[in-house]
Amino acid sequence: MPVRSNYIGRRIRVRKKVNISEGVEMAILDLKKLIKFHPDKISREMLDDKPEMRIALMCLEPGQKLEPHKAPLRLLMYVVEGKGTFTVGDERIEADEKTCIPCDPMVPHGFSADKGERLVVMAIVTPVE
Repeated sequence: MPVRSNYIGRRIRVRKKVNISEGVEMAILDLKKLIKFHPDKISREMLDDKPEMRIALMCLEPGQKLEPHKAPLRLLMYVVEGKGTFTVGDERIEADEKTCIPCDPMVPHGFSADKGERLVVMAIVTPVE
């Protein structure tokens, strides 16, 4: 199943581009410049959107929440900054910076900035083969 994006043509700031082989460039991103918060909704920034992998950066103010939902994709949630509570299936996981939480396809997952501080999560999604 192809990975689909709900993000419409946003351009992100690229720190620099590096030629890794003839005709192939790799973008190096400065996450510090991409972290942005909105008081009334979760801020989402698509870092990469290809059929084989999709990477999104989500920034939550205290009290904001991504409700648990299911998707037919593999997911890895990585806490870049802050603290929060993650739900994977029936498990509730308290997580802080540099914590990595995997989730299998069709398992309910979500997270919230419920620890009184901001939460920044990088979500890496791949299709199920």
